[in-house]
Amino acid sequence: MAFHRQLFRRVMKPKIGGARVSFSTVQSATADEAAVPSLPPFNYEPRPYNGPRADQVFEKRKKFLGPSLFHFYQKPINIVEGKMQYLFDEDGRRYLDAFAGIVTVSCGHCHPVVLNAIMEQSRLLQHATTIYLHHTIADFAEALASKMPGNLKVVYFVNSGTEANELAMLMARLYSGSLGMIALRNAYHGGSSNTIGLTAMNTWKYPIPQGEIHHVVNPDPYRGVFGSDAKSYAKDVQDHIDYGTSGKVAGFISETIQGVGGTVELAPGYLKMVYDIVRKAGGVCIADEVQTGFGRTGSHYWGFETQGVIPDIVTMAKGIGNGLPLGAVVTTPEIASVLAQKTQFNTYGGNPVCSAGGLAVLKVIDEEKRQTHSADVGSHLLGRLRDLQQRHDIIGDVRGRGLMVGVELVTDRTEKTPAKAETAVLFENLRELGILVGKGGLHGNVFRVKPPMCFTKDDADFLVDAMDYSMSKL
Repeated sequence: MAFHRQLFRRVMKPKIGGARVSFSTVQSATADEAAVPSLPPFNYEPRPYNGPRADQVFEKRKKFLGPSLFHFYQKPINIVEGKMQYLFDEDGRRYLDAFAGIVTVSCGHCHPVVLNAIMEQSRLLQHATTIYLHHTIADFAEALASKMPGNLKVVYFVNSGTEANELAMLMARLYSGSLGMIALRNAYHGGSSNTIGLTAMNTWKYPIPQGEIHHVVNPDPYRGVFGSDAKSYAKDVQDHIDYGTSGKVAGFISETIQGVGGTVELAPGYLKMVYDIVRKAGGVCIADEVQTGFGRTGSHYWGFETQGVIPDIVTMAKGIGNGLPLGAVVTTPEIASVLAQKTQFNTYGGNPVCSAGGLAVLKVIDEEKRQTHSADVGSHLLGRLRDLQQRHDIIGDVRGRGLMVGVELVTDRTEKTPAKAETAVLFENLRELGILVGKGGLHGNVFRVKPPMCFTKDDADFLVDAMDYSMSKL
């Protein structure tokens, strides 16, 4: 801790001309301060804010909300407005949002097309449930199904990624007649009592029974025991089925690029081999697209397409609604039919307002060519980050696709020792420079760069320049 405090003081008070760098000095930069990166221009003026201040909000939150809530930064920011890829605090200061509300804002904060769709529907009908007919849920389901490959044509709407994964696991168990689920170590699939079982990082797991769930070796090319050897990782799945089950399983679930786990892209070819193994054991294959879906990877609309597979069930949330409480499960008619044994119902799933907003999101992504944009800007960002890696030994790995990028920080490249203290310091320093990034991985030493998909090359350059500047001060 003493080392951490000393490091924090050294980095958080960079000296330029004998003065501490603050927001005001960055704004009035002189020739001597040219090295301090500044935000790209943005033609927008936030509204004056006259509401409660950060300390008041924080006190009320601590008093009335659950103690399990956590916050970023030593001094929490009171965010009061957002516009596209930027956020504004109570003083009108602008920040580059490089985390998109935890990979949730796909089109941009307060995108006018999405907002108009939500407001127009809200004026007509906010809620009715599926016991009555309403065109928005059918229109949205049709549009979503048109984005899916193969026979993935039946849609169930829910309110979150956790709910989507709960429903997918239920489907897998009913359809297969088995209970055993297989998930990956380092995975995150939700925080409910059942999806905590699928999740495989101790920071997110309570000591409760997790049921018939087994976690196999993670096919992590950077830290994994077999490197990028997909065949060896797939053999571990087969070994588990042979030695740890009756020979039959309910299903296998995975993210294509692990989000909370630190933007870990699975070893190439892994899913194709594992899907074949799982299906031979009577199980179904579930792709968790909560973070990777809707063109964010740039190269493909869905993350699973990067592995050349078609799942039996696909779960999604976050970017599907651009901030609305919206999730979905898409599967085949055959698998969907198992839920007809009983009454399966979701009060808010596919409500008119969320359906109208979700449909608008799909249109924006298509009409504004956000997938192509993510590929272009993401390629530029990754290239610049890899150049940065050559200059700073603290960067152990740069990985990801499109606008789903991870930067892992280590104190020793050979041992890959997580740079936990240094990451915390840099995280605060980036905020002071006007950048909000995420953190991930078991040790919190991976910067998660997953901005709204309107993020530009100028934004990417500012982000990398700020990282370079901050790392140079360590």
